[in-house]
Amino acid sequence: MLKECVICKKGALQGKVLSRKGQYKAKGGTGSKIARWSKRKFLPNLQKVNMVVEGTSKRVFICAKCIKKGDFKKAVPRKPRPTT
Repeated sequence: MLKECVICKKGALQGKVLSRKGQYKAKGGTGSKIARWSKRKFLPNLQKVNMVVEGTSKRVFICAKCIKKGDFKKAVPRKPRPTT
């Protein structure tokens, strides 16, 4: 299961890490060039939250942006059983 926000469907994005060779022109060189690159992931800030989904409480991932907006309804915590 790929982790993504339940509300806005925000998930991981793919990108690159660049490694450069050469001295920058501003420092007196002939210019910097990209020597190689490798893939990386940009991950969203996901948090586990107990939320009401279709009338039942579920533990789901929600991004911090949606938590700040308040686009969801938190589940009411269960009461502990009485000990006898």
